[in-house]
Amino acid sequence: MFTIGDFARHGRVSARMLRHYDAIGLLHPDRTDPATGYRFYGAAQLARLNRIIALKDLGFTLQQVQAVLDEQVGTEELRGMLRLRRAELEEAMAAAAARLTRVEARLRSIESEGRMPADEAAVKSIAAVRVAELTGTAAGFEPEHITPVIGPLYDRLLPLLGTVGLGPSGPGIAYYEDAPEGGGAIVVHAGVTVSAPVGPLGDTGITVVELPPFEAATIVHRGSMDGVLPTAQTLARWIDANGYRSTGYAREISLECPDDRDEWVTELQEPVTRA
Repeated sequence: MFTIGDFARHGRVSARMLRHYDAIGLLHPDRTDPATGYRFYGAAQLARLNRIIALKDLGFTLQQVQAVLDEQVGTEELRGMLRLRRAELEEAMAAAAARLTRVEARLRSIESEGRMPADEAAVKSIAAVRVAELTGTAAGFEPEHITPVIGPLYDRLLPLLGTVGLGPSGPGIAYYEDAPEGGGAIVVHAGVTVSAPVGPLGDTGITVVELPPFEAATIVHRGSMDGVLPTAQTLARWIDANGYRSTGYAREISLECPDDRDEWVTELQEPVTRA
């Protein structure tokens, strides 16, 4: 038998919490000394305590916890509930990390306001290029809308190219356009440079298109594309300061794409004309 202090220590909870559980009928001590009122717990009661804490962490109220335990939830069922909760927490953590990245990108943009790049940006004549691409639609041009669309497109693209014996002959090229339905939706084009005839590639869903030549203001972004905002806004300020006018969304040319996204090197090519 354990005193309430010892049991609390082994269960990694407070004695105060155990007294509360006793008061509401959730976890009574195995024995209470009638003379002193001291509570004593058995080691077997750790199993019920573990279930109480696990169900609380799942978001259940104590009343709901008691109802669940009274129904004698089995180990496998409880394990399944915990796995589901773990998946939800991991998703929430990933979403929070993505939001933090976007906040940091906005902060870097704010910190760079008023500073003009010396030689980071330049105007280039971009030649026509042929790309094999998959397309999808994002709800908007914000990173939180683009990333969940473009990532899976690229995940599918290269394996599908392999099924028809075709590989990239140059860098990846992503580009964007307003969706026909409007409302801020964006058509996302995820492509790679190829040497192949224009047209559909069998039944892969991939289409080979030729992108026309154009004049572009360019700048190189280093790091994950989730943090591209400061670089894109640096380019925007350069365009405005140098007498140009943007005529569309920037292309993203993947120059280096190691497994570590923070090591990516991407050139932004924004179509421009003289203002």
